[in-house]
Amino acid sequence: MILHLRRLLALLLALAAALLTVLPDGPVVDVLVAARDLPPDVALTAADVREVAMPPPLAPSGAVSRDEAVGRGLTAAARAGEPLTDARLTPADPDASSVAVRLADGGVAGLLRPGSRVDVVATGAHVLAANASVVAVHGGKGEEVVVVSATRPAARRVAAESLAGPVALVLR
Repeated sequence: MILHLRRLLALLLALAAALLTVLPDGPVVDVLVAARDLPPDVALTAADVREVAMPPPLAPSGAVSRDEAVGRGLTAAARAGEPLTDARLTPADPDASSVAVRLADGGVAGLLRPGSRVDVVATGAHVLAANASVVAVHGGKGEEVVVVSATRPAARRVAAESLAGPVALVLR
């Protein structure tokens, strides 16, 4: 009889321990993450993302909802399970285009991050695109390329001018 009580008590304690390890300790927030490895610049679908419950201290700032992410692309590839934030997504504006430019002063690239706002300036201080958004920064040692998003007409001006030579970026 005592043996059966001990076994029953041991089973109940094991079940309680298992239940405590599965249940969260406190409040959680849903964070959108990549459901699989995702390439950059491809419109996200509902199947590309999933929500994961995280304790608030671990949730990244700038986390986005499913509605904010679907239809937008990533500025760089994301691994499965990686949280998605506003800084990782391309602009939502359907009238915007992205264009890659070489910089006249490569040192500026180190100051830029996706989401930085810049003016694109050509030789003679002619502003090609005002308040453009930096989408990505690539390269190094004289090979810096920055991808900026601007209105379609401004992006065409930037593309045409960058064929003739590098452009400058003015940080906002």
